[in-house]
Amino acid sequence: MSPNAVIPSHRKPRRSASSRALRAGVTGGIITLAVTGASMPAGAAEKPVSETQEMPTITSALATSLAKSADTAQQMALDYERQAAQDTATVQAAETATKDKADADREAAAEKKAEEARKAKEEKAAQERASRSSERTSLRSLSAPSADSPTSGASTGSTSSLIGFLRAQIGKSYVLGASGPSAYDCSSLVQAAYRTVGIDLPRTSQPQSTAGTQVSMDNLQVGDILYWGSAGSAYHVAVYSGNGNFIGAQNSSTGIVEKPLNYSQPTGAVRVL
Repeated sequence: MSPNAVIPSHRKPRRSASSRALRAGVTGGIITLAVTGASMPAGAAEKPVSETQEMPTITSALATSLAKSADTAQQMALDYERQAAQDTATVQAAETATKDKADADREAAAEKKAEEARKAKEEKAAQERASRSSERTSLRSLSAPSADSPTSGASTGSTSSLIGFLRAQIGKSYVLGASGPSAYDCSSLVQAAYRTVGIDLPRTSQPQSTAGTQVSMDNLQVGDILYWGSAGSAYHVAVYSGNGNFIGAQNSSTGIVEKPLNYSQPTGAVRVL
């Protein structure tokens, strides 16, 4: 072998020239790096090499921001669900309160109605007791002898007082249910007149028509109670004042008047004095 022989080297040939260009761009949050390099190995020409690399730009700050955004979105969803639940609970509570109030109102109305019915029943019972008591008092008065009664020599004083009271009421108003002193109905006038001579009569015309002894219309005496209708179910009463006349609270048009019997012919009479 020649001492001048050339032993080929095993090392890779060095590139004789190298040039690189770096281009950067951002697309959709991704940094795009374009590296273009040209190198020429010794003794041979090489085509320029172009390299493109895409690198994500997710840094720690961006990751933290994205995490916070996700947490915020999740918190907003939870807040929305919580508000929706609260709204539903509020509506349900309002509906329950409305129903409870309606039930309470119905219960109060029922209790009020029952209380009114109870009071009406008690008042009716009290009126019935008072009526029975008045009737018993009247019967005792009728059965007890009196110096003013006809059977024991009645004095004209009682009759005069009775008729005097009635004539003092002439001209006053007739008002159904009134009991004086400015207005009367037919039975309250008769009751008030007899009370002036110490006799308590029932309040209404029906029992007044049977409060004494039945007498014929041909045998009337001053002070007899006249009635219209049947005994026990009379619808009107007055008092015989003598000389074919009577005094009574007739109606709302005439008021209390003294009229002849033929003005409104009574059907019967009872004697109390």
